[in-house]
Amino acid sequence: MSKRASEEPAFVLHRYDWSESSLILEVFTRHHGRIALVAKGVKRPTSQFRPVLLPLQPLHLSWGGDAEVRTLKAAQWQGGHVMPTGEALLSGSYLNELLMRLLARDDPHASLFDHYALAVQLLAERADAQQLILRAFELLLLRDIGLLPDLAHEGSSLARLGSDAPYVLSPESGLRPAHGDDAHAVAGEQWAALQAAMDGSDPLIATLRACAGCQQALQPQLRQLLHYHSGVRVFKTRQLMLDMQVISRPRATPDTENPNPLATS
Repeated sequence: MSKRASEEPAFVLHRYDWSESSLILEVFTRHHGRIALVAKGVKRPTSQFRPVLLPLQPLHLSWGGDAEVRTLKAAQWQGGHVMPTGEALLSGSYLNELLMRLLARDDPHASLFDHYALAVQLLAERADAQQLILRAFELLLLRDIGLLPDLAHEGSSLARLGSDAPYVLSPESGLRPAHGDDAHAVAGEQWAALQAAMDGSDPLIATLRACAGCQQALQPQLRQLLHYHSGVRVFKTRQLMLDMQVISRPRATPDTENPNPLATS
């Protein structure tokens, strides 16, 4: 475990109070993986860290110490893109929750860090592609941490997929032929295209494009896989999205509930 690091590319995933003036930061770094840092005095109005240590912003961080929670020494904003807002901010928070739940501490994933940085940038720039960005990142996250089965072969027999045959993704056994009651089956050709995209030279963009033809069927299957490996029924950010959708729905007025209030049943 490195005692010191200087100008390490990083993102803040989560922050919580440590004292009246300090915060504990969970950060995702390119070369050290997910680590915990204490930012001393950051809540003081005069702290130079105060306007910098925000989620979904590309940073350079320096720290020291050999304890589980190390001490932040310096933080600089890298620049490059604006912070996601609105629904994109919720989507970015969902990516952060996935990393918090599925990444072990001090386990580097440099390529996954690059996928995450690009995904955050795309969320801020492409409001029309949010769901595709999320599906692509979910696939790459599961693949990079060893939890995604091979998408070009059946899980039990290891036989290559039939191009036109439908398959579904099972958390325990990988891809299997779809049954009549499987509502979210995806053709073998599409599964194989997803695998090829992840194995290519530009994985996030290629996987995003490969998701376009099967995003709706892919979403519940990936969600089941993520829940299975994270041990949760509903992610907090997804529940927040659902709650906000309920709140934003227009309330029915008496006239809309009963167009003719004088009518009797």
